[in-house]
Amino acid sequence: MALTKEDIINAVADMSVMEVVELIEAMEEKFGVSAAAAVVAGPAAGGEAAAEEQTEFDLVLTAAGEKKVNVIKVVREITGLGLKEAKGAVDGAPATIKEALSKDEAEAAKAKLEEAGASVELK
Repeated sequence: MALTKEDIINAVADMSVMEVVELIEAMEEKFGVSAAAAVVAGPAAGGEAAAEEQTEFDLVLTAAGEKKVNVIKVVREITGLGLKEAKGAVDGAPATIKEALSKDEAEAAKAKLEEAGASVELK
């Protein structure tokens, strides 16, 4: 006996959120696809365009703060720039410190800079 779309929808409606998440992960693994990519590639519900999650971030220093020396040290650590170049980037705020970072890398770098006293944005 084949399941209809209606049967599947009713079964999913009875699941908890965690069970639905696990079902989606299992389907992604079984079929080798990403649900996010399928949503972007296919038509969105109600004809609205699906928003793609940002995967690359630019780290932008908006202000050095009061502890400029500490911020310069962190900029050097993150970028591998020399002292003069790092100081120039910090003095030239707002300035893009690093481009095309993954979400985890960008969050870690932002945390380090904010801990040093800088104001930072991810774009």
